[in-house]
Amino acid sequence: MKTASAAVLALAVAGCAPSDSINADGDVFAAIGPDEAISVGGTEPFWAIAIKPDGQGGYSARYSTPDSPEGETFALSRFAGNNGLGFNGELGGQAVQIAITPGDCSDGMSDTTYPFAATVGLGEATLFGCAHSDSNPVSGEANP
Repeated sequence: MKTASAAVLALAVAGCAPSDSINADGDVFAAIGPDEAISVGGTEPFWAIAIKPDGQGGYSARYSTPDSPEGETFALSRFAGNNGLGFNGELGGQAVQIAITPGDCSDGMSDTTYPFAATVGLGEATLFGCAHSDSNPVSGEANP
């Protein structure tokens, strides 16, 4: 089942990335450094994932929703591919896969433009949203 979820997520991300943005030289995606914090979020339903280095070579994430503003914290592993960044982990017994790819992204509710699109596999659900990092901020009016 985890393999099927990963395959669906990979196909979803591949469909979102413009083909001319893929690095033909095969260089690993480096737009987000390993020591940066990353904010990922989406609307309808509202959700957010805050990712940061844990200081021990891994990553910590906090998943929150309006029903759970304090959120739940869980561990992630990071991997960089040719045209994006991925994380995987487990939250509440469910597999979590996060794919972040370059490209202007809109939350659909503000004039904010994010530098990355995000696709999150959370158990059987697939969430779509936007992301930004410390060195890749949003443009326009930031969401409150």
